[in-house]
Amino acid sequence: MAKQQAEIWDAVVVGAGPAGLRAAETLGAAGYRVLIADAKPSVARKFLMAGKSGLNLTKDEPREQLQANYGDKAAWLAPMLAHCSAQEVQDWARGLGVTLFSGSTGRVFPVEMKASPLLRAWLSRLDSYGVERRTRWRWQGWDGDALLFDTVEGPQRVDARCTVLAMGGASWSRLGSDGAWADVLKRKAVPLAPFKPANVGLLVDWSAYMASHFGAPLKGIALMAGNLVSRGEAVISDRGLEGGGVYTVCAAVRDGAPLTIDLLPDLSAKEIAQRLARPRGKASWSSHMRKVLKLSPPRLALLQEFCRPLPTDPEALAGVLKSIPVQHAGLRPMDEAISTAGGVTVEALDEQLMLRALPGVFCAGEMLDWEAPTGGYLLTACLATGRWAGQGAIAYLRDLT
Repeated sequence: MAKQQAEIWDAVVVGAGPAGLRAAETLGAAGYRVLIADAKPSVARKFLMAGKSGLNLTKDEPREQLQANYGDKAAWLAPMLAHCSAQEVQDWARGLGVTLFSGSTGRVFPVEMKASPLLRAWLSRLDSYGVERRTRWRWQGWDGDALLFDTVEGPQRVDARCTVLAMGGASWSRLGSDGAWADVLKRKAVPLAPFKPANVGLLVDWSAYMASHFGAPLKGIALMAGNLVSRGEAVISDRGLEGGGVYTVCAAVRDGAPLTIDLLPDLSAKEIAQRLARPRGKASWSSHMRKVLKLSPPRLALLQEFCRPLPTDPEALAGVLKSIPVQHAGLRPMDEAISTAGGVTVEALDEQLMLRALPGVFCAGEMLDWEAPTGGYLLTACLATGRWAGQGAIAYLRDLT
């Protein structure tokens, strides 16, 4: 039987999340014929899931401050973020007809607090550029020079003058980010860093005493692990601790640093000791602490869970309150993580995000080896790397002519 004739496109973008859509938008706006292929029945599933909690698009803060949240990849991402800054992300969203607002912490959200209106406007823009989409197309690698896809109609071969890979990391596999692409690139000698969970909760084997506090927020605390410090909130769940405060420090916990919690970060140990030294009469230590330190029941429960028996000396107890050692069983499974570290290494890519081992093939988004805390930083970098890869693909296509 004769081999199926391959379709021919200027650019094929594999993966229809934020990075892939932004790459396709960049190429389509430049007049190129672009195909987007995604393994799932519909596009941008993880993006839509993020929108269920409000869709934190970016963080409205100075570029240097924003870049610092990317850790050891900050310098590498700097030029991409300079061309897709927090302001540019906001201007882009407003250009799609989305009204935005900034919260008290600088986090930027659509007024509608949903992802679906933005996505509809985005896809409409792509349609206006002539960008086509194919769903239920799972990328299998290459068949000779052609891209090979497994589809409901059987194997499909597509020729592309250039390719942008934007298939996500290795978390939330049910939404499409399963990391299966890594084996394909390994066979092509592309250097990869192992996947690691990022922005994920902590497993804790609670005593029965803690059951009444499941679902309770821990407010006004600080979490510390390694050189990372977070003033974000945490939530006591039946499986452990989760929430933005935990996610911010989980990279250090993942790498073996002990985790401690300061229940009173706005008070010094000396101030706490002075308050504890006040006469307590017949009140229990718990009642006394609740009164003089205004400790909420969840914070007191955490103290009792990890630090019993409590010292009765005010200075010693103050030290405990400032540094509670959290006994845990590690991070929750990688597939439950909001994002992952690892993937295509910096060394595998040139300055335009093209794979050195595969000329004409670019990578973007969570496929790349970087990580950042939640709070708008993840989506900002996905959009920035998608735009950068799209611009790199345009430069490559122009060089071909």
